[in-house]
Amino acid sequence: MIARLLSAPLLLAVLAVAMGSGIDALVKGTAPGAGVLVLVAWRFLFGAMIAGTVFVVQRRAWPPGEAVRFHVMRSVMQVASAILLFYALTQLALAETVLIGFTAALMVPFVAWIILGEAVSLRAFGLTLLGFAGAAFAVSAAPEGAVGAHRMLGIAAVLASAMLYAVVLVLLRLRALKEDATTIAFFTNGVPALCLSPFLFGLAGPVNPSDLPVFMLLGALGYGVWYLMTLAYARARAQLLAPLEYTALIWAALIGFVFFDEVPGWRVAVGAVLIVAACLGVAFENHFATRRETGQPVSDLPD
Repeated sequence: MIARLLSAPLLLAVLAVAMGSGIDALVKGTAPGAGVLVLVAWRFLFGAMIAGTVFVVQRRAWPPGEAVRFHVMRSVMQVASAILLFYALTQLALAETVLIGFTAALMVPFVAWIILGEAVSLRAFGLTLLGFAGAAFAVSAAPEGAVGAHRMLGIAAVLASAMLYAVVLVLLRLRALKEDATTIAFFTNGVPALCLSPFLFGLAGPVNPSDLPVFMLLGALGYGVWYLMTLAYARARAQLLAPLEYTALIWAALIGFVFFDEVPGWRVAVGAVLIVAACLGVAFENHFATRRETGQPVSDLPD
């Protein structure tokens, strides 16, 4: 009974989102003392150890040089996105950071237009404007308990992080057709760990040994989120699971209130409604547009 429940795709997706929110909370609580670059470096090191072990155990073949160069480029952008996001978490309320981060979904169609040549409809453009209007409204006043010294820098950082993440997602889509998830996960963790290795050995100051268990937990949670999401999307339609991503707002608001005394204001709630509505509108439009292009009824095609 328990095994069957834990294998349910909806529950797996919710658990993955909750674990992702836990990562954000750990970063917010640890980064000010440990340093953002040090934290990111150790997080990816432990993630690389886990991903590398899985890569070896499953006996995956080493990809060709062209694939390695592609993964290096994508992973460098990913680590930049992570650093910017982690910095934003030190300056903004948890729910606010998560909310603005959702704008990455609004940027994906435009990035895909530039990189893949995919058309962007007028409706998608309008929904994107609506989503960014929601983000602007949400940050128009600082939530109670938000004490970041550089609030505008935090907002700029999370928007830049979202833009880079959108590029990473499109590049991942480009490569996922050619390679398995284990290989992608190995490079996703391994390349950032190598890029940030100087920070593992004191470049930004000595590492506090008491922080190492937290760094290890961050690495494990980061890999766990990917693993659970992979299982969930293998067992259920993407259209069914995608809206569950927005439960991160509930977790962020709850964790922020309990552990950081953050109370999201009504502007954040209104902004959340606008952004989520815009993201779902873009996602569903792309979903049905893809099926129209095939010439088959929507109900006849799997995700």
